[in-house]
Amino acid sequence: MRISRALAALTIAILTCTAAQATEITGDELAKALQQNPNVLIEAIKANKKAIFDIINQTGLEEQASMQKEAEEAERKAHEDSFKNPLKPAIDNKTRILGEKDATYTLVEYSDFQCPYCASAYHTVKELSKRHGRELRFIYKHLPLPFHAQAMPAAQWLEAVAIQSPEKAWKFHDILFENQSKLGVDFFKKTAKDLGVDVEKCEKDAESQAVKDRIAADVEEAKQFGFNGTPGFLLNGIPVKGAYPIEHFEEIIKKLAATKAN
Repeated sequence: MRISRALAALTIAILTCTAAQATEITGDELAKALQQNPNVLIEAIKANKKAIFDIINQTGLEEQASMQKEAEEAERKAHEDSFKNPLKPAIDNKTRILGEKDATYTLVEYSDFQCPYCASAYHTVKELSKRHGRELRFIYKHLPLPFHAQAMPAAQWLEAVAIQSPEKAWKFHDILFENQSKLGVDFFKKTAKDLGVDVEKCEKDAESQAVKDRIAADVEEAKQFGFNGTPGFLLNGIPVKGAYPIEHFEEIIKKLAATKAN
């Protein structure tokens, strides 16, 4: 196994005091040198702390930049490939859809009611819907994160409200995102009551296996699509990981339109 050239070169130079020998150093060569001169390395490090730190730090920065560049390139390629092979979320006659069923664009969100980034994305979705009107339909799916204590209860209450009224469930959805600091059972009950749904039935339905299974199916689908954090989106199957600004979604829509035209 080869080690960082900069660190290896520095170490062998310290051990041998011969920079010419520090060009191509393998792990075995370095280990042998250390066995022959174990104390020299320690003393040399003590005497050259700043130089050693600077070289290690610079090497780390270079490797970090290289890894970031590779990650960005991989993400760019995956984004381009997704237009050829869009992801296909489960959508059936039981799926709650906000907008026209035959809309040109379908925006699916995997979200968490307690996530601050999801609250930001909530406004982005609202603006996209306003801009594109009948051409865009929206589907909300659940991805409650385990470290958000109120995320799962909020998801369960949304589904419970939806059992009584899908229309009121969308209002419930909006109210939760607009009042994140108030999330909790008391607020869920009050909101449900204000919307005119049966609160006692909601309490019962929120704990039902049917509701839990529905949320679990959303979570599993999100994981299959590589969404580990929130929010995650699919715009006509094109994945968007994170609360990107509206311009990012507009670029995807523009490219989708161009692809369709061709």
